Order: sequence, then C-alpha cells, then structure tokens
Amino acid sequence: MLRLSDLKLPLDHGEAALSAAILRRLDIGATELTGYTIARRGYDARKRGAIVLIYALDIDTPREAELLKRFADDAHVQATPDTSYHFVAKAPPRIEHRPLVIGFGPCGLFAGLILAQMGLRPIILDRGKQVRERTRDTWDLWRKRQLHPESNVQFGEGGAGTFSDGKLHSQIRDPQHHGRKVLTEFVEAGAPEEILYVSKPHIGTFRLVSMVENMRATIESLGGEIRFSQRVDDLLIDTNASGERRVRGVTLPSGEQLRTDHVVLALGHSARDTFEMLHARGVHLEAKPFSIGFRIEHPQSVIDRARFGPQAGHPILGAADYKLVHHGKGIQGGRGRSVYSFCMCPGGTVVAATSEPGRVVTNGMSQYSRNERNANAAVVVGIEPADFAPFDASGSPLAGIALQRALESQAYVLGGENYNAPAQLVGDFLAGRASREFGDVQPSYQPGVTLGNLDSALPDYAIAAIREALPAFERQLRGYAMHDAILTGVETRTSSPVRITRDDSLQSLNIRGLYPAGEGAGYAGGILSAAVDGIKVAEAIVRNIMKN
Repeated sequence: MLRLSDLKLPLDHGEAALSAAILRRLDIGATELTGYTIARRGYDARKRGAIVLIYALDIDTPREAELLKRFADDAHVQATPDTSYHFVAKAPPRIEHRPLVIGFGPCGLFAGLILAQMGLRPIILDRGKQVRERTRDTWDLWRKRQLHPESNVQFGEGGAGTFSDGKLHSQIRDPQHHGRKVLTEFVEAGAPEEILYVSKPHIGTFRLVSMVENMRATIESLGGEIRFSQRVDDLLIDTNASGERRVRGVTLPSGEQLRTDHVVLALGHSARDTFEMLHARGVHLEAKPFSIGFRIEHPQSVIDRARFGPQAGHPILGAADYKLVHHGKGIQGGRGRSVYSFCMCPGGTVVAATSEPGRVVTNGMSQYSRNERNANAAVVVGIEPADFAPFDASGSPLAGIALQRALESQAYVLGGENYNAPAQLVGDFLAGRASREFGDVQPSYQPGVTLGNLDSALPDYAIAAIREALPAFERQLRGYAMHDAILTGVETRTSSPVRITRDDSLQSLNIRGLYPAGEGAGYAGGILSAAVDGIKVAEAIVRNIMKN
C-alpha cells in the first residue's frame, strides 16, 4: 500500500472530506481509490481558533507503483512500511533450564510474552499479587491508610503502570517497530483499536487490569508460568577458571532455588531491597540522574481552555494535556536547573504511591474516560548524582535511594504521619506563606492532604527552581500559576535512581546471563518504552541460546 502523511483537515470534517482530500492530494479519480485505513491521527492546536487534524493514511490504489514514481521526491508519499513483528528465532527442541523473568510490569510482561511466543516457556516471578488482589490492597492505603509493603501501586501484576494514565506513546527510536508489536498485543488483550492510530494513545487503569489478566492467560497457554508473591532474595553466581562470573539461578524467601542460565531483571524503579542485594553480590551498578518535585492540580476546564480555546470540550480532542519545560537561570541562588512537567494525567487523580512504611510518595492516574474534575501532572526538577552526597556521602551507587527515602520520610511527617500528603496552594507557595484553607480546587489525593508550607519538603535548590518555573509556565499556559491550584508532595519516583549497566548483548557488564531491563535498570521510562525493552531483551536471550 501507499502511505500518505501530513494530510490536514478541519476538526469537524466529515468522512467524505477525507476521501476528497486524498483524491486531490494524489490527483487521482474516485474509482482509483480502492480504500484507505488511518495509520495515524493527531492534531495541531497551535492556533486555538483553527485546530486541524493531521492524518497519515495507508492508501489502496491500483496506481500505487505509478504514484510512488511520480511522488519520488515527496517525503509525504511513500510505500507503506512493514510494521509487522518478525520473531528472531524459534526455541531449540530442548534447553536445559527455562529462562527466568523477575518482575511482571510492562517490561517483564513483554519479555515473558515474547519468550513464550518463541517456545521458551519462561518462569516469571513477581513479589506482588495478581492484579485484582493487588487492586484491593492498593485501595486499603487509599481508603483505610493501611499499606501492604509487597502489594501496592509499585509491586504486583502489571507494575506501576497499572495505576497510571496508561500512556502508550514514547520518544524512543524504534526502527524495528517493536512499539507496534506492543500496541497490537494490547489490542488483542482488549484495548480499544484506536491506540493503533491516535497520536497520544492511552488506556487508563480499569482497562489495564483486564488486559494484563488476558496477557497472563496467553503466556500460560504457551507454556509459561507466573508465580506471584515470590520475591527474589539472592542470585546464584558461579565463577569459572578464567574469572568470568555467570548467573546460575535465584533463591526465593522460602529457600527454594530455581536454576537457570538466563535471568531478566525487570524490577521496576522501586525494588530498593533488590538493588541492595544486587550491589552486595557485586553486580555492576551506577547512580543515575532522576527528578524530584510535586504534583500540581488544576481544574481540567482551565487546561482545556488554555490549550484549545473555543474548541475546548470537542469529543475528538478530549481532555487537554500539556508538556512544559523551563530552563532556570538560578536567580534565587545556586546553578540554574531545568524544571519540567512529567506524567501529565488529564481528568485524573493524584494517588498515594508509596511502597515503604512511614513514607509518602505521589503519582498520577487517569481512567480511559479522563473525565474527573482535575488535571494533574508532576512538576519536577532534574538532579544529578552530585546532589546525592548530603544523603549518602559514601559514593555508593545507591545514594539516590537514600535521597528518595529522606524526602519521602519528611513528606510523611509534614502530612501528619498518617499517610496524608503535605500540600500547599500555588499562590501561597509563590508568596512563601503556609496555606490554611482550600480555594476552588479540591485535592484528589487519598487518603487526604494536610495543608501547610512545602519549603522543607525538597532541597532548597529544588524549591527555588520550581518557584522560578511556575510563573514561566503561566506565560506558556494561561491559568497555570492560578492561586488556588494545589501542589501535593512529594514526587520522587520519576525514574530509577540506579542503572544496572549492560553491554551490547544486553547482559550485565560483569555477570553473564543477567539481563537488566526496563525502568528499574535505567533503560526505559514509561509503559511503551519498558515493554519495547522487554522485547529487545527477550530477543537477545534467544540469540544467545541459539549461538550456544
């Protein structure tokens, strides 16, 4: 087929207008257009009064060869690329030990799925529970202030992405179209087909729950095995005569040992005790940058008007999102730092996301409908390993974890030591005074928030950077620095503070057979990129098995 891209039409165009635009653009007659499918649909909202839809379409026409020749110099008329997934190999008839996957978030899910589809019958271990049990445990924190340290927003089937907006877009380079494989499998599991073509696809929490269950059933039907409530306490590592270290299996809390030659570490960014075990076992780790900040909430209607103007509320546009960045000048002391919005959740809620007792962490979540009253996003400051020293001066690669824990413990104290989160109105934050009562914006965080002053919730440089950024964001998005908008603290788990370094074969730098993957290993950031990394690691394992 022929791929026609960058075709622009008014927001309220009819189907006939799309066909007519194709005919005009290609200069063909109606009988020469056999059919078309939408490959991608986005929008350009830079002119709020004249928002346009932008299409990429796959065209079926008997004149394909002629048109490709005529438009050879036109980047928007090309042959439709092959985005179908091609397995790198099938499993050999017998392998001595089945591969293990540790973690059943998006990365572990897709690593396990691809291994199963290639006939390798993986064993997948997750420290948390099945997704529906995990959902009940998560609600215990939100409704009853009861934390389950092994079953919560961070741990359990589906990973942290299950309690999120379910965004399925990424900025990763993907020349092999692995992302298309992810979206196709999600549709097979029950996601709406629109995720295959809309520019910023999302699913939402409730749909993700049933989809994860369906994908688990697929893995099991192919001979895979998923074990829940199975934390990995240790690695079994051998050293050969030449000094090469190689993984030989894992040890579970019960003392059971599972033998294998291939382990996928798809831990997620909150498996702090597992990072500590890996460090103790000599696995090569390094501290990496991440970001810290607050969640900010506005009425969704304010964001819709600021982004879409008179077109706000249009059903095709839905609830508006945003992406903001400010490169600071350091006007209030210290070096300039970048502040940016992260994990924006239109029409969603701010959620309690801690996994450790006596700590408070925030995150954002939306349902597929995105129809809650408030919009929320993280407003975060980039930090570097050099910033970790006040929290762990030893130079350990785990120093970022010490920083996270210190901030999360302080948030717990500021919230009242009952899992309430500390909060402050934006107007009061900018003025440097404590908040005493809410305005028009009611916080969505459960179990509740405690108003006060957030100045001590983050290091001084982060507070100064956010104070500098909010007025700049107001200039980009009218209403952003409105007095009644709410900041809720703290957002500390934007990405992993650790990288489990790997080489070109995707194996650990110093432990053969160990494959660090996904967010926890520092190689992804979000559902789609983590899932893609899981596919790549599964392929690397199969190549290694076939080579040996």
